[in-house]
Parts: sequence; C-alpha cells; structure tokens
Amino acid sequence: MKITEVTIRHMQMKLKSPFTTSFGTFTNRDFLLLEAKDADGTVGWGESVAFHAPWYNEETLQTNWHMLEDFLIPLILNKELKHPDEVNEIFAAIRKNNMAKSTLEGAIWDIYAQQTNQSLAEALGGEKEKIEVGISIGIQKSIAELTALVEGYIEEGYKRMKVKIKPGWDINVIRTLREKFPDTAIMADANSAYRLEDIELLKQLDEYDLTMIEQPLASDDIIDHAQLQKELKTPICLDESIHSLEDARKAVELGSTKIINIKIGRVGGLTEAKKIHDYCVENDIPVWCGGMLESGIGRSHNIALTTLSNFVLPGDTAGSSRYWEKDIITPEVVAENGYITVPTKAGIGYEVDREAVEAYTYAKKVYK
Repeated sequence: MKITEVTIRHMQMKLKSPFTTSFGTFTNRDFLLLEAKDADGTVGWGESVAFHAPWYNEETLQTNWHMLEDFLIPLILNKELKHPDEVNEIFAAIRKNNMAKSTLEGAIWDIYAQQTNQSLAEALGGEKEKIEVGISIGIQKSIAELTALVEGYIEEGYKRMKVKIKPGWDINVIRTLREKFPDTAIMADANSAYRLEDIELLKQLDEYDLTMIEQPLASDDIIDHAQLQKELKTPICLDESIHSLEDARKAVELGSTKIINIKIGRVGGLTEAKKIHDYCVENDIPVWCGGMLESGIGRSHNIALTTLSNFVLPGDTAGSSRYWEKDIITPEVVAENGYITVPTKAGIGYEVDREAVEAYTYAKKVYK
C-alpha cells in the first residue's frame, strides 16, 4: 500500500432525537470523515469519533484535524506499507491523540481488506456471521419516558439496555426498570459522574441484577475503581480509563474491572483494539464494543471488530435508523431481532453514499 491522497471532511448530521449523558446533550453530531486513496486507486474510509468539545476526553474535532494535518498524514503519505499494523508502530512516537490516529488507521484497514479481497471482519480475524447488539439510551425527561423507550426497544428485539445515570438520576431509575422488566439485561453507564465517597449509594445498585456498571468513577482512574469493585457485587466495566493494552493490563491486575468496553477511537485504532481483545481472552475478561454516535462508516468498523471471539456481550452498535433519518452508507445498518448481519463484501462491506456525504459536508480539505 502507498497512500497518495487523503481528504478530510467536517461532517454535521442531525440526530433524530436529542441524546443526553451526564456530560451534555447532543442534537447534532459533528465529526471528521476521512477518505484515503491508495496508489492503485483503492479508497478507504475512516471516521473520527471525537466530539466538538472535550467532554468525553481531551480530544475534539478541531484537535483531531490539527493532528491529522500537521503530524499523522505527513507520516503516512507516500510511505510503503505492507500491513495496517505498521500504522500503529509509525504513530507510536505521537503521544495520545488516539481518536485522530484511529481515523486514518481505520481507512488504511479498509484499503487493506479490499486489496486482499476480504471483508474487514475477515481481515481482523473475526468469526461471527451475526453480532448481538444492545441499545444505549440517554437521560430522559422522566422515568415514564425512559420506560416507554425501553419497552419499545425490547419489542424491536434489542438484547441489552444501557441506561445513562448520574447523581439524582440513578437508583429510582434502575429500580423502576428492573421492576418493569425483570428479565431484561440492563447496565448502567455513569460516564464518570460519581466519586469514591458515593460508595454506599452505588452499592444499592447491587440489588438490581445489573450486567455491569460502566465507568462510575473518574475518567482517568484505575485505583479507586479497584477499591470500589471490592465493595460491589455488580461487575465494574471500564471505558474512559482504558486507552491502550497497557492500561487494560494494569486495570485487570489491580482488580479495577471485570469487563472492558473497547472503543476503537479511544484506544487508537483497530490494531490496538485487537491487542486488548487478545489480552482479555487470555485473562477471562469479557469485552464489548461501545458506541460514540457514529455514522455508518464508524458503525461498520465497530461491526467488524465485534466479530472477534471475545466480544461476548451485546455492544452499542444499533441500526442506522436509531440515530439518523438518512445515513451515509448503503445499505444502511439494519438490526433485526437484536442482531446485525455482518457484511461479507470486501472492505467495510457497505457502499459510501457520496451524495449524502456531500450534503452533510461542512468543510473539506485534500492532502497530497
């Protein structure tokens, strides 16, 4: 492979309904879409999952563009590559900025899969023909509205409900859902909204047979989570704290987590995501794939990753219609009875709808 041209687009897509977490409410999704072209004309696509403000982590859409333009693209343009794993090594000298790295690396994985006539799932070593999916539900205006949403998603066949919580929107919410849906897999996602002094409150969640509580404490912590996990029967899942294989190893050895959420952008790309997955296989730590309100491009990468064997818990990769009136891929991602069929076409498995891409493009720049 030799990447000879890269195009970055600032995209803006309107969500079908607002999505609220402990750190903010989203009505639009601004993100970077990256198109890379190989010397032989093969085109690959990647997506930055950074938000327009540093809520989830320190990266933003603007900082990702800066890193790509000034550092990462120059490291890759016109460089001979034999395998996408080399990108991870080339980028190692650049500290952090994982979402920016993942954006370009993902496009190169897409190109590699096409050139080797494999689906992206096959190129990664995936085994599944279908993946089991859950749904992520933001904080609602009332418990009644939340309950109605959960009921609807259960009827659609989704296998797991992830519910956002924060102080004041937690115990009563989970209690109500468990009473209403006694047999449904439910997890609570705190997005770092609590502190260790909230331990007695968090222990109350043990009553409700949750699959997990995700990232209850600080986004950069693995020490306090270890102390909290000793006090909880409910498994803690780490999300924001895990940026690399080394982070995963330390968290597991400390006893800070029993489950890990692998997000491709957060860990710097598919190569590092695979390394974390393989480590978790060896240490009996189940994993699942979290979502970041991706368009169909990012969603296709999540689907491919989730075909690896140790993704044994339903992820957040819901169908396109959950978020968008019109996605930027064809066919759109469809979830049926809680499963998504993994595409078998070479590369990401979907066609990019260039008309839709242009319609949602706010700005773009080409690098050669």
